Amino acid sequence: MSVQVPASISAETVEEISAARDEPEWLLERRLEALDSLDSLDLPDVIHTPGRRWTDLESLDFEELVDPRDQSDETVRESVEGATVLSFEEALDEHEDLIKEHFGSVVDPERNYLTALSTALFTTGTVIYVPEGVDVEDITIRAEMNSRSLFSHTLVVTEQSSSATILESIESGDEVDGDRFFSNIVEVSAGENSYVQFGSLQNLDQDTYHITLKRGVTDTYSTINWIEGNIGSRLTRSDVETALDGEGSETKVVGAFFGHEDQHLDINARVWHNAESTTADLVTRGVLDDVARSVYEGVQDVGQDAWNTSSYQRENTLMLSDDSEADASPKLIIKNHDTEASHSATVGQVDQEDLLYMTSRSIDPNTARNMLVEGFFVPVLEEIDVEEFREDLSELIIARLD
Repeated sequence: MSVQVPASISAETVEEISAARDEPEWLLERRLEALDSLDSLDLPDVIHTPGRRWTDLESLDFEELVDPRDQSDETVRESVEGATVLSFEEALDEHEDLIKEHFGSVVDPERNYLTALSTALFTTGTVIYVPEGVDVEDITIRAEMNSRSLFSHTLVVTEQSSSATILESIESGDEVDGDRFFSNIVEVSAGENSYVQFGSLQNLDQDTYHITLKRGVTDTYSTINWIEGNIGSRLTRSDVETALDGEGSETKVVGAFFGHEDQHLDINARVWHNAESTTADLVTRGVLDDVARSVYEGVQDVGQDAWNTSSYQRENTLMLSDDSEADASPKLIIKNHDTEASHSATVGQVDQEDLLYMTSRSIDPNTARNMLVEGFFVPVLEEIDVEEFREDLSELIIARLD
């Protein structure tokens, strides 16, 4: 289903955005190409069964939500010695050739309506470049959204035998009347034998519609690990993907979400095994309370030439309310016989026997429930190597329980 382009978005709008940032001609051309494609592009696919689409993206009022001339954020980037960590605008001055080579090479701007819209209109973002043989940790990007709409683009490039650990977070800043819209595209290009761990933590207010697509491509023997934490927003559509294009490459996708009130979370983890001897592990845990609902899709696609593949997936959702809803659709697509793979998904409520045992030991029911929820998240928290991210996520979970 194609979507009408808001009247506030035109070639002149895009040219104004580009001129204000003094961008090179090639980037303006890519923005305009993305803009031109909007009329022919559909919204991203969502899980649906006869008579029901589990996530209603069609009802998003882009005319009301998107104000391309009013985008404002407060972003703090903490760089480390040996790596380039710059705003997109600054990076174009110092690394234009690098950006020109990699921008749009991992995420096709014309993949769908939302990616094209974000490519045409983005005004903030970060470029991270790690040269050959350099190891860096503790790269942090902390952003506040201070406007009705905001479009962001992050590009990560690691050269051969380098490594980077990155934490990106977004929360709401200045109050804005009405609904908000935040879009975030992340592209990761991992060079031969390099390692990237990218953590993302979202705690936007519940007037915000949050759309994110994070995608990485591996080279030979490289690793891309993702950590995705979703706590805030009214509606989240999160896609985290890795294309294992290099022999012996690996990926891990660790996800956690906690929905309450009327939040809706559409969580997707996908991996493509395109080369020999690749490994993937997808781990997601979520909790739902009140009338919140979640939709999860996990895809492991093993190609014909992906011999000696190992691919695993597990998703668990804990329901704290009889009125919350959860749907899960784990998928295995295997095109050769030299594959070891598994997938599972569970939806359940707090174990009543555990709750009874704890209350019989003089723990009040609410405290007992909260302890069980915290324990439910432990397997995911243990998968998170970045201490700062683990602590931030744990604090947000505890705050939600309180």
